[in-house]
Amino acid sequence: MSERKRESAEKAADRGEPAEAPQEGSEAPGEGAAGGPVRRGRVAVAVGVVGELLITAGLVLALFVVYSLWWTNVLADRQAKKESDRVREHWAADRGPGDLDTRDGIGFLHVPSMSEKDILVKKGTDPKELNQGIAGYYTKPVKSALPQDQSGNFSLAAHRDGHGAKFHDIDKIDKGDAIVFETKNTWYVYKVFEKLPQTSKYNVDVLDAVPEGSGKKERGRYITLTTCTPVYTSKYRYIVWGELVRTQDVDEDRTAPAELR
Repeated sequence: MSERKRESAEKAADRGEPAEAPQEGSEAPGEGAAGGPVRRGRVAVAVGVVGELLITAGLVLALFVVYSLWWTNVLADRQAKKESDRVREHWAADRGPGDLDTRDGIGFLHVPSMSEKDILVKKGTDPKELNQGIAGYYTKPVKSALPQDQSGNFSLAAHRDGHGAKFHDIDKIDKGDAIVFETKNTWYVYKVFEKLPQTSKYNVDVLDAVPEGSGKKERGRYITLTTCTPVYTSKYRYIVWGELVRTQDVDEDRTAPAELR
């Protein structure tokens, strides 16, 4: 702006008159030739919004992980304890001999090298069963034998993470370790003879009466534990096989076999 125009504008301002508007092509205050500062401000706002959305998404994801891997365990453990207590109360109220009692669950799995806690076993391996924090015996695609059967494969499944994660530490089981199944009247003591750390989730032959891949060639009284692997995925299956070595009658005090003491 020339000195003459500046003096004219100052006099107009003293008289209360509006200052002369900028001529076309002149730069308005705060705006560059290409609108630089304004454009940079808009970009900064956009970046800020995107950043806040990413932070929110991250928090939502973190909460989902907490829910999936921790809170579902809490809920499932509560449900499993309630159902386990009901089974044991039922057993205590009816001490007479009889066949395998399947009301509310057929018994409890004990695997000291995997967990210090017993695991309630119920019929079925669908998510609605396993999500209760229990282990289930297979009804499909290969029907499981039951412990009292004179031959067959007592095959079980449970979650490895979330919903109780009862088989989370299945990889800690070694050959020679004990697996004990407790029913109302009998303790069934198995000994681990083989493991398969990874196989296809479609490999149902591991559930056969003579389980494929176990090394066994003849029918016997086997137990099979199955779960997902690697941890926090369901891409493959982890398998543990055991064979019955003895049974022990349950006494009045429900004294556990030596393998659990």
